[in-house]
Amino acid sequence: MSDGRRPVAAPAGGFAGPVKRSITIAGHATSISLEPAFWRALEAAAAARGLPLSALVAAIDALRIRADDPPNLASALRSWLFAEYAIGSQ
Repeated sequence: MSDGRRPVAAPAGGFAGPVKRSITIAGHATSISLEPAFWRALEAAAAARGLPLSALVAAIDALRIRADDPPNLASALRSWLFAEYAIGSQ
């Protein structure tokens, strides 16, 4: 565009639907459905902290359940990632 606005484009690799994984939190297996980009971001965040993925998810889950109106775990993970990467990078 010549007016300086950035065009809207599909993400690299195209759009992808959720992928379900089983994670153990506090000794209990739970299934979480997230899009591959969110799984990759969670894996990177866990690695950056020197944590297994399940430990990072458990830490985010502990924060989630303290909320006044806790969202489901997948929503909490997406929100945490957005705050960590999009908002936290400003």
